[in-house]
Amino acid sequence: MDKKEEIIIAALDLASEKGLGNVSMAQIAEKAGIRKASLYNHFDSKEEMISQMYVYLRENAKNQLSPGDIDISALVRDKSAYEVLMLAVNNYVKLNSDERMQKFYRFIYSQRPIDPVAARIITEETNKMIAATKSLFYALATHRKISDDNIDTAAVSFAMTIHSMLDHKLDCRSCGEKFDSTMIQDYIHWLCKQLGGQ
Repeated sequence: MDKKEEIIIAALDLASEKGLGNVSMAQIAEKAGIRKASLYNHFDSKEEMISQMYVYLRENAKNQLSPGDIDISALVRDKSAYEVLMLAVNNYVKLNSDERMQKFYRFIYSQRPIDPVAARIITEETNKMIAATKSLFYALATHRKISDDNIDTAAVSFAMTIHSMLDHKLDCRSCGEKFDSTMIQDYIHWLCKQLGGQ
């Protein structure tokens, strides 16, 4: 791990414990074992550090899940629409279940109403999720696994609904309530029928 990564992990640990607004550059430097002035050899500001933290954590989580690009067409070819969508959801859950990603989300979600950097990160993440879902839905339509009417709307509906359900699952876990584990499966079954898929 290089010094830049060490700084990112130190900032992540502090922000997840204390909240981003309660962490200073001096505290980050101390935790990383360097002088505060040395931080600026790696990052121009705390905002830049947080943005690069997201990129670093996301790439590490993706690489652990699946090294290399996925051939969506090959993925879709021999599976039903339901199987493809469940696989996509399960992979998204695995990606976001990485311990460091969980720490990151803990503080970034709490900051987004008051911090434009946090809001931008969440917006970029949501836009990436929607774009990936549209690609998946177009592949499903191309392979005649779903009808090709309103693909964009169906993809956005799926992405945002699943995202809300996964947020609900995290909220249930945090407050000790039971999450209905069939909710996502039932929704995907229903959506596949609506779209003419299996």
